[in-house]
Amino acid sequence: MSRKNFDLEITDFTHSIGLLVRRARVASSSQELSWTETSVLKRLAKEGPATTADLARMQGMRPQSMRTIIATLEKLGMIVRKPHATDGRQVNIALTAKGAALQKSAGDAKRTWLAKAFAQLDAQERETLFAAGRIIKRLVEGDTQ
Repeated sequence: MSRKNFDLEITDFTHSIGLLVRRARVASSSQELSWTETSVLKRLAKEGPATTADLARMQGMRPQSMRTIIATLEKLGMIVRKPHATDGRQVNIALTAKGAALQKSAGDAKRTWLAKAFAQLDAQERETLFAAGRIIKRLVEGDTQ
């Protein structure tokens, strides 16, 4: 494959992945939350309570920006602030039952959309995509940047 064709394939692949991610986000989106707010809920559901600094680091943003997101989620009743177990100077952010329910329903909606989309493919196409997913995961997990 020529360098030009390789570059075009990379561009097409990137575009396709972006379209898939955006479409899955639309399927799981909540009208009341932004993508970043939804992402914070997902992280809290998956990894448990975290400090503002931890959440900011995980999202690749400054703690000041994360504080605004946390304030919004707290106002909506999605999260609560709890004392840190070992450091009295810090506060952990944790999901409320309302936040956990919203995060779960968004995840369920995304999986439902993906399952319907994958069901339209034949068995070989599905296996190809599942194999590609494993390869992509390996690439991302091996990325140390």
